[in-house]
Amino acid sequence: QVQLVESGGGLVQPGGSLRLSCAASGGTLSNYAMGWFRQAPGMEREFVAAIIGNVTSTNRADSVKGRITMSRDNAKNTVTLQMNSLKPEDTAVYYCAVGRRRGWLPDRVDDFAYWGQGTQVTVSS
Repeated sequence: QVQLVESGGGLVQPGGSLRLSCAASGGTLSNYAMGWFRQAPGMEREFVAAIIGNVTSTNRADSVKGRITMSRDNAKNTVTLQMNSLKPEDTAVYYCAVGRRRGWLPDRVDDFAYWGQGTQVTVSS
């Protein structure tokens, strides 16, 4: 069974940066996409970014565009999400996930099979 553990969340001031990490265990995941989603209170879970191999897909909405970078270390089964110029609207629980299908880079919640417990990110002064 694949297990995902996120870390790196916390309280950060507007304009600051944060680096989230996700450690995966329980399977060989190098041929599966890994993604980041976020969910603010009362809102649907939102795609942030995903990666498979050297290909990255990021949310192109103005809300996150240009401020996030996702990377992956297959040898360590980890992914990271670097977020810069954080805004209060970035406040959410951030989740790491693994895609359902080998070799596919999806961006919908239903296309990811395994999820971590999430890490809280709060952007506030």
